[in-house]
Amino acid sequence: MVVSERPNILILMVDQLSGVLFPDGPADFLKVPNLRRLAERSTRYQNAYTASPLCAPGRAAFMAGQLPRRTRVYDNAAEFASDIPTYAHHLRRAGYQTALSGKMHFVGPDQLHGFEERLTTDIYPADFGWTPDYRKPGERIDWWYHNLGSVTGAGVAEITNQYEYDDEVAYNACRKLYDLSRGADERPWCLTVSFTHPHDPFVARRKYWDLYEGIPELDPPAPIAYADQDPHAQRLMDACDYTALEATDEDIRRSRQAYFANISYVDDKIGEILDVLERTRQEAIIVFLSDHGEMLGERGLWFKMNFFEQSARVPLMIAAPSMAPGLVEEPVSTIDVLPTVTELAGISVTEITPWTDGKSLAQGAADRGPVAMEYAAEGSITPLVGLVDGAWKYIACPADPEMLFNLADDPQERHNLAADPAAAGQLEKMRALAAERWDLAAYDREVRDSQARRWIAYEALRKGNYQSWDFQPVMNASERYMRNHMDLNILEESKRFPRGE
Repeated sequence: MVVSERPNILILMVDQLSGVLFPDGPADFLKVPNLRRLAERSTRYQNAYTASPLCAPGRAAFMAGQLPRRTRVYDNAAEFASDIPTYAHHLRRAGYQTALSGKMHFVGPDQLHGFEERLTTDIYPADFGWTPDYRKPGERIDWWYHNLGSVTGAGVAEITNQYEYDDEVAYNACRKLYDLSRGADERPWCLTVSFTHPHDPFVARRKYWDLYEGIPELDPPAPIAYADQDPHAQRLMDACDYTALEATDEDIRRSRQAYFANISYVDDKIGEILDVLERTRQEAIIVFLSDHGEMLGERGLWFKMNFFEQSARVPLMIAAPSMAPGLVEEPVSTIDVLPTVTELAGISVTEITPWTDGKSLAQGAADRGPVAMEYAAEGSITPLVGLVDGAWKYIACPADPEMLFNLADDPQERHNLAADPAAAGQLEKMRALAAERWDLAAYDREVRDSQARRWIAYEALRKGNYQSWDFQPVMNASERYMRNHMDLNILEESKRFPRGE
C-alpha cells in the first residue's frame, strides 16, 4: 500500500467517562447528538476495558498498546520512557504526520512520544511530584490526593480550570484540521484530540447543566457501608478522606448532574471538530474512547482506581470503512487500539506484534482470550490485577481476598463468588490464567523500586534551579498570517480551502 492510499485517522479521547453509560452507543438519557451520530456509523464495543483505571498508566498503555507493568507507568508520576514505541511512532515511521491537541499526561522529559507536533500544553504536571509510596501504607498525601470536595462543591460555573483547557484543546484541533485541509503536506495524518472532561471536579456550564434538571438518573445509587466494602475499596475511601466531608444526597445529585452535563459539553466540542472535518472535505477513520471510567457514587465510591465496571469500563467506538457498524459484546481492551489503527493504516500486523500486548480489532473481536488490567497507584499497597473472560471478572491482590463476579448474572458486582463452591471451577481457571500472566511478588518489587528512585530524584530536582518538564507549545509568530518575507498573493491563495467555489 502506498502512502497516498493510507487513510487519515482522528482519535477523540475523553477523560473519566464510564463505559457503563455506553451500552450500545450513548445511553438514551444523554444529550449527545454528535456522539449519537458517530455511534450509528461505528463499530461499538459494549465491554471495552481500560488497561489501568488511572490517567497516566491508562493513557500510556493505550498509546503503547502495552500493560502498565511493561510500560513501567505505574501511577500518575511514573516516567513514560522514550524508547517505548507508541501508535504515533508507528504511524509516523510509516509516513504519517502526527499531532496531539490536549491531555496525555506524559511524565518525564519526553513530552511528544512520537507526535511530530503538540498543539497545547498538558493540564497535569509532568514531574515526579505525584508519586505514591508503598513504604508508607495508609499515608494520605493531601495536596494532590482526591477528596470529596469535588462532590460537596458540585455546581454551576461558566469558566473553570478544566473549561479553559478544553476550550483551548478544541480550538487548536479545529485550527489544525483547517491547516491540514490546505494540503501543504501531502502525507496522511493522524490527529489525536484529548479532553479532560468529564473528569471531576463536578462543575458545569449552565447551558449544559439545565439539560439534566430533574432526571431520574440523578438519584443517588445505593451505597455500601464502609465496613462492608472490600479492603481495596476501604483503602480508596480512606485515601479520599471520606470522613472529612459529608456528601449529602443533594450533593450526589448535583455531582451526577454536572458529570452528565460535561458529557454534553464534550459532545459539543466533538461536534465542532467533526463539523470542520466535514466542511473541509476531509475523510478520516474516527476512534472515540476514554482513558478510564468514573464510579459516580456507585457502591459509595467516587472517581476510579478500582476494577469495578463503572471505573474500568470505557466507551470505545471505531468508524472505519472496512469495519461494519454494529455492537460487539466480546470484552476488548484500550491496548487493542494501537494494533487496530496501525492495521487500518496498512502497517503489517507482524511488524507491530512484538511491540504490543493488544490484538487488532480490525478483523473482529472473537476468540481473543481474557482482557487484563493492572493497578499499582494511590489507594493500593501492592499491585492489583484483574481479568475479564466473557461474563467472568476476577480480581487478585496479595493483600486482599480474591474477588470473582459473574457480570451476566450480577452486573452490579454485589456478589463475590470467590468463596462459592458452585464457582470453584471458574475460580481455579481464572486463578491459573492470572498466575500464568503475573508474578505479583516481582511486580511489587518493581513498583517499590520505581517509587523509591522517584522520591529521591524529585526531592533533588526541586532544589536549586528547577527545570520543568511541562510541555511548552511552540508558536513561531514570524511565520503566521502575513509577514514581509512572504508574497501576499501566494499567501492568500495557499491559505484558502476550498479553492474555486
